[in-house]
Amino acid sequence: MQHSAVPELAHTQPRPIHWVATATAVAGVVALSSVLQPDPATAAQAAGPQSRTAPAPAFTTPPDPASAAFPIDCGPVKALVVKKATGDLDGDGRPETVAVVHCDAPMGTPPDGVYVLTRAKETGAPRVVATLVDPKDRRTVTDFALRDGAVLATLLGYSTSDVPSCCPDVKQSAKWRWKNGSFIRSAPAGTGNA
Repeated sequence: MQHSAVPELAHTQPRPIHWVATATAVAGVVALSSVLQPDPATAAQAAGPQSRTAPAPAFTTPPDPASAAFPIDCGPVKALVVKKATGDLDGDGRPETVAVVHCDAPMGTPPDGVYVLTRAKETGAPRVVATLVDPKDRRTVTDFALRDGAVLATLLGYSTSDVPSCCPDVKQSAKWRWKNGSFIRSAPAGTGNA
C-alpha cells in the first residue's frame, strides 16, 4: 500500500464547527436564491385540459337582418326585410346594418319600419338598437341609402287618417345621423312635402 505524501487533511475528521459552517453556507445560498429570482415562465404547462376565457371577438362583418328580431307586430304573417344597407354609422369601426322591414301582407301596402342593427358584444347576434321609422306612423320608404355616415330615405305618408292607404299624399325626405349617443333626424336641404 502506498502512503500519501500529503498529511491527513483536516476535513476528513468532521467536527461540530464544520457542520455549523456548512449549515451557514446552505442558508446563505437559500436566502440569496429567494432574492435573485428568474423571470416568470411564459410557456404553458401541458398538465391536462385547461379552460381559458377568450377575448371578446371584434365583429367586422355587418349584422345580418335575416336573423334579427324586429319590434314589429305582423300577426300571422312574418316580417319581411325589403331593403338594407350597411356602414359604420357611429364611428366605432364596426359596421351597422339599417333595414327597411314590413309585414308580408298578401295585399295592400303595409307600412315600413326602419331599424338600425348592431352585433351583441358577447354573442355577435344581430340586435335592434334604434327605430328610425315606426310602422305605426304609416310610412312607406321609397329611396333609401347610407351616405357619409348618414341614413337617407324618402318617406311616403298621409296628411290625415281619411286618406286611403292606396294613395299616400305626403312625400318627405329624411336624414338621420348619429350624434351624442342617438340618431338625430333632419330633412336634407331643399326637400319638403309633395
